Amino acid sequence: MRNKLCGGVGFFRILLATWLFLPALLAAQPLTLQQAVDLALKHANGLAITSADEQHATASYHELRNSYIPQLNAGAGIGWSDGFPLSLEGAAPSLFNVNAQSALLNPALKDFIRAAQSEVKVTALNTKDQRNQVIQDTVLSYAELAKWEKRLSNLKEAQGDEDAMAAAVQQRVKEGIDSKMDESKAKLSTARVRLRLAEANGAADVLREHLSKLTGVPAASVEVDPDSMPALPVVKQDEDLAGKTTAANPTVEAAVEHARAQYLRVAGEKRSLWPSMDFAAQYANLASFNNFEKYYAPGSFQPNNATVGVVVHLPFLNLAQHARVQEAESEARKAQSQAEVAKNQVSEQTLRLQRAVTQMQAACDVAELEYEIAQNNIGAVRTRMESSSANLHELDDARTQASEKWIRLQDVTFELERNQVALLRATGELEGWALGNK
Repeated sequence: MRNKLCGGVGFFRILLATWLFLPALLAAQPLTLQQAVDLALKHANGLAITSADEQHATASYHELRNSYIPQLNAGAGIGWSDGFPLSLEGAAPSLFNVNAQSALLNPALKDFIRAAQSEVKVTALNTKDQRNQVIQDTVLSYAELAKWEKRLSNLKEAQGDEDAMAAAVQQRVKEGIDSKMDESKAKLSTARVRLRLAEANGAADVLREHLSKLTGVPAASVEVDPDSMPALPVVKQDEDLAGKTTAANPTVEAAVEHARAQYLRVAGEKRSLWPSMDFAAQYANLASFNNFEKYYAPGSFQPNNATVGVVVHLPFLNLAQHARVQEAESEARKAQSQAEVAKNQVSEQTLRLQRAVTQMQAACDVAELEYEIAQNNIGAVRTRMESSSANLHELDDARTQASEKWIRLQDVTFELERNQVALLRATGELEGWALGNK
């Protein structure tokens, strides 16, 4: 019996331990770039804001469109009358009444509805642009964290080499081979590596926290997988990316659509000076205690009354509406100018990014060659040390130069990636690249 109990307790402990450590085991798996982008799109507060704007614009459009559907209001206007029964809030006092009203023929309303439709498109484009912003932020943070993590790994190896070098130089100083100056230089190399480590640790911690806020994953569980990043497309310098951008960029599209909406509002304000026609209907059940019978021919009063017809509006003199037309025209001109500015800015930015990618590609080639030469220099110094024509200090200098060249190569490579990602966003291809939807 005791063995059975012990066996049951042991199984329970194993099950409890598995339950407790399972999240940690799952969290230990690297977070791929696509997973990070998917999570960021689900947790982004900016997207929630633009989605709310889109819902608001859609509701405004429905509000205008539903003006053609009769609005029904039921109620009562019960009151006491002395003399002829006067109206209560524009209607005869009644025990029960129903009113219906809707637009029937209204040229201005049609333009306002079309303007509202354009504004819905604008908010949808703004949502798309905000979505691209979230993707770009996630991709760059992910790539930069991968850069710092790789640098941390290399710096930890370099720290071991520098510590060994410092210990060797200290021993040589004791033996009278090296001077105190050599010992100070060795300590300086070690201090530089520690400084680089502190910089890399700080940058990596900040980026993990930022990715945590973007994705909702705990910062301690954020572990990137550099191999999950798809290859960035080759940028052709003879390709007209600026022209492609103005046709596919959500910012430009939103500016153009907003200008269109403003001109539709101008047309609506002008047509507000045109005749219009509304449908109207009313039913009322009148009470006998409101003195209606005293003012009607004997036997002609009836409690149930209904009216159905149309209301025609003929604007004759409306200076305020003329002023609203002028206001709408100025807003439309402003929106048109803003659309042109957006086109020019995006076009120039795309061309600048396109040329920057070429420049950074050349800089990467230079940095890669410099690092290769520095690596070969380490091998050459070691060969000379075997023939006693070089010393530890020359090897330390060669390692330091190689480390600096490698860091330079990392930084230039990341700047190239930053420009390539920005170019993908400008041309509208970022989401397809990041999520593999091409």
